[in-house]
Amino acid sequence: MNPSTRMAGLSSGLLAATAIWLAAPAHAQSGEPIKIGVIAEVQSIAGAATPGGAQIAADEINAKGGILGRKIEIVTYDNHSSSADSVRAFQRAANEDKVSAVIASYISEVVLALEPWSARLKLPLITPGAASNEITKAIHNDYDKYKYVFHGYLTSAAQAQLVCDAAKDLLVDNLKFKSAAIMSEDAAWTKPLDVGYEACLPKAGLKVVEHVRFSPDTTDFTPIFNNIENKKPDVIVTGISHVGVQPTVQWKNQQVPVPMFGISAQALSPTFWKDTNGAAEGVPSLAVATPDVAVTSKTKPFAAAFKAKFGTPPAYTGYTAYDDVYIIAEAIQRAGSTDPDKLVAEMEKTNFEGTIGRIAFYGKDDEFTHGIKSGPGYVTGLVFQWQNEKQVTVWPKAIAEGKLKFPDFVKLSQ
Repeated sequence: MNPSTRMAGLSSGLLAATAIWLAAPAHAQSGEPIKIGVIAEVQSIAGAATPGGAQIAADEINAKGGILGRKIEIVTYDNHSSSADSVRAFQRAANEDKVSAVIASYISEVVLALEPWSARLKLPLITPGAASNEITKAIHNDYDKYKYVFHGYLTSAAQAQLVCDAAKDLLVDNLKFKSAAIMSEDAAWTKPLDVGYEACLPKAGLKVVEHVRFSPDTTDFTPIFNNIENKKPDVIVTGISHVGVQPTVQWKNQQVPVPMFGISAQALSPTFWKDTNGAAEGVPSLAVATPDVAVTSKTKPFAAAFKAKFGTPPAYTGYTAYDDVYIIAEAIQRAGSTDPDKLVAEMEKTNFEGTIGRIAFYGKDDEFTHGIKSGPGYVTGLVFQWQNEKQVTVWPKAIAEGKLKFPDFVKLSQ
């Protein structure tokens, strides 16, 4: 079965599971259901896990009696990776389906398009996977208008810093690397990511000798890899999400002697090994969770529940969407209401141990207003590497399952 067929099958299963749940009787629960909308790229590798993670959280909450005596219903909308379709879904969620909050998209451009509508319709919105700093910047610059938006994933700035922290430990201190080439797709989320890389890689001990931004529509990476190889960096630090399979396969097929590091969001998918026919061997990426590592006490049980329900471990948006449903539900419980202003006030007080770490949001006066806090005691992220068909966590040391190792065709600088 090819990747697109496999993901389409998973997506259909998620939508079917949602439909079956919505038709289920409330039994002991009373009152109208509390609806949470999920706008997701259900036909994509990264987006397919979003409604599934949300549904598992709803099932767990409902099994314990729901919230305020009401069950949680997940209403899923396929946005076809389109900002326009996402806006239409958001309007429908607010005006027709009367949802109390929306979990939407791992694509920054989509979330940025939804942000004004969240403000206009006063409907709380949280993203499980978009990264652009511009999302929190709008909230910071006009809090009263955009306070309904929350950033449920690490900002690009936070991700850049975590990559640099990991690079310092794994590449500079251990392997004595001294130089890096930045290779990022041209997208909203990578603009601040690359600014962060440019600033923190030298501080970590890696001189930036080349910086390439390429179109996400690129199909032939040969000229890019040749150019980078000519600059003789010790490592390629990536910022890729919309692409992933093609550069990985071509890196392997062309035996590019420079190792890759950084962020490869498609590599977070449990299907990435098969999608690349094993070319993923040796490819690392920053992540927030993996199925076999107890980032918190909730990580492994959720991953196991997801696999049992849908037949495959979750992509990263599954973990965050699961956490997001709990964040919304607990805020409604504390508020005693689904009133959007009361809900926002309680979401701002979030202190929740999720699957990806302890989740809390930066405040009104912080630079990254309503972004999730990162660093010790909060969400610290991890770096895994594909090794022998498995995602093996290699950083930080406290939760590492193995050590960083690259394929034989990679030439390590010493």
